Amino acid sequence: MKAPAGGAGKGGGAPPRPAFGSQIVMLMAFMVALLVLFDNNLRQSLGNIVGIAFMPIIGFSGRYPVMTLVCAGLIMTIFSVTVRHFFVDWVAMARNQRIMSAFQKEMREARTTNNTFKLKKLTEIQPKMTAQSMKSTQAQLKLMPMTMIIIIPIFAWISNFVYQDLTSTIFSVPWEFNVDMKGSNVLPNWILLYSLVTIPFGQVLQRTLKLFSFTRKLRQLEQGIDDDPVERI
Repeated sequence: MKAPAGGAGKGGGAPPRPAFGSQIVMLMAFMVALLVLFDNNLRQSLGNIVGIAFMPIIGFSGRYPVMTLVCAGLIMTIFSVTVRHFFVDWVAMARNQRIMSAFQKEMREARTTNNTFKLKKLTEIQPKMTAQSMKSTQAQLKLMPMTMIIIIPIFAWISNFVYQDLTSTIFSVPWEFNVDMKGSNVLPNWILLYSLVTIPFGQVLQRTLKLFSFTRKLRQLEQGIDDDPVERI
């Protein structure tokens, strides 16, 4: 790990600046999300609009509410995971995480052995390491407003579906035969049911897409193609 030539002066250069534009957009997205969650009229209106398309396709006339929740959850999960996959460079993220882990290990060893020279050199390049690590985090945060634009209206429709459109909201799970979707155990039962299905599916889909990305990158390296050269730190 080499210090950047001419890039680190005293103090290691300027610290990374926060992306205020992205933070403002993300803050506005969160405010809209909170407004939809707490404004019942707005939530119902938004849900009614989404229901025009979703009710005929996955509403099943209210006869299979669990299947409707599963389908809606899969749609949201596929959308959010796929968007994140194509806008986040997982190979670069894994590389940055490995570099940062090695850097932190070197810092610990330098402090433990009281190697002041090595510690000084590592401290000089620390701002650049932090900036590199922040890039991947900011890339994911920038996607949140985009995904929330789709996910929040679908959640609003599911809420309408459960609380307004269903005549019976009772379903069975392996540990209990009569569970009311409108009931609550810390969270509403319909949200727990949604999470029970979508979280494992999302993890499997994300790992599958990551595996595809890493496999493709390995094939490119084997063929001598590297369209994303490693940046030297």
